Amino acid sequence: MAINPKKPCSKNPEKEEETIITSNEPLIPGLPNDVAELCLLRVPYPYQALVRTVSASWNKAITDPGFLLCKRSLSLSLPFLFVFAHNKSTARIQWQALDPRSGRWFVLPPMPLPKGVLFPAPAFSCASLPRHGKLVVLGGMRSDTARPMQAAMVYRTSTNQWSEAAPMLTPRAFFEAVAIGGEIVAVGGSGGAAGEAITAVERYDHVTDTWTAAADLPAALARYGSAVVGGELCVTEGWTWPFMFSPRGAIYDPGSDTWRQMRPGMREGWTGVSVVVGERLFVISEHGDCPMKVYDPDEDTWRYVGGAKFPCEALRRPFAVSGLEGMIYVVSSGLYVGVGRVYEEEEELLGKKDVKVEWQVVPAPTAFQGFVPLSCQLLYA
Repeated sequence: MAINPKKPCSKNPEKEEETIITSNEPLIPGLPNDVAELCLLRVPYPYQALVRTVSASWNKAITDPGFLLCKRSLSLSLPFLFVFAHNKSTARIQWQALDPRSGRWFVLPPMPLPKGVLFPAPAFSCASLPRHGKLVVLGGMRSDTARPMQAAMVYRTSTNQWSEAAPMLTPRAFFEAVAIGGEIVAVGGSGGAAGEAITAVERYDHVTDTWTAAADLPAALARYGSAVVGGELCVTEGWTWPFMFSPRGAIYDPGSDTWRQMRPGMREGWTGVSVVVGERLFVISEHGDCPMKVYDPDEDTWRYVGGAKFPCEALRRPFAVSGLEGMIYVVSSGLYVGVGRVYEEEEELLGKKDVKVEWQVVPAPTAFQGFVPLSCQLLYA
């Protein structure tokens, strides 16, 4: 797309005459503001936060809601991998971001955790709104009462800062949080001193910073895996060793605010961490050499994925997985990252398209040894 430097991006597509800056103070002396804005739009993440300290006018430009919209419209936003990790030996938790193109890591500022937070860190749940550049962390447990919390924290790539958000309606820990339809949905978990199971579900509107109750889970699930497929939220308790009991699962339709039972083939074959790429549901199995499968909704079955073998020699469990733009990102122990490119090839005999993945491994710095991933999210920055 050709960019006209004399025509700045607008905050609102219906109001082309608006620009990011309305102040009379020049952004860069000697340059028109619309040209200066294009310069600021090309400052890469995470250095925009440093640029904000140069002047009040630069801070106003970068924190304006139209800035990220304009950056996206010019295709200047790029996907970064954000990893929430825990070091068991030191009880340290931290967020860091990886630029998959250069292999460089950036440590994020610490979260504004409430006082008295109790670990284990998996009591938190994380979700992201990639196109809005927002990362959401929910829940946790208190050390003084060992009770779940209602905490909600939001990270914005545009400012490289955390802020507290409206608390959840229900205190919960060890639950699922998933982005669907521009909202964050918090599902199930445990609550109270006795750790009783929660079937309550709630939805978060990041624009209005409000929570609303949704239809309850049809049954409390013991262990969670989730994915958004075709605009619906699929939740399963997943297999646990020694595979003695068949897992349960349910599917949520946000449009009708209703739940239904998951199809038998889907829940029986959901045997590991999941990721959705191009409306396809993939699972990396938690046993053996981590075979990878893709779900066939027409036949309610799972098929093994072709292509290169999953690099289980370099990537050690536990895994955190995310996917975007035809790519799968797997973060493993020590924060090594596997990047898989999903592609298709026509099968000669069956006439079907065979799904395959090509892998490469991004090594992590030695400083990350001892860290294990709790969550990984993709955001445009």
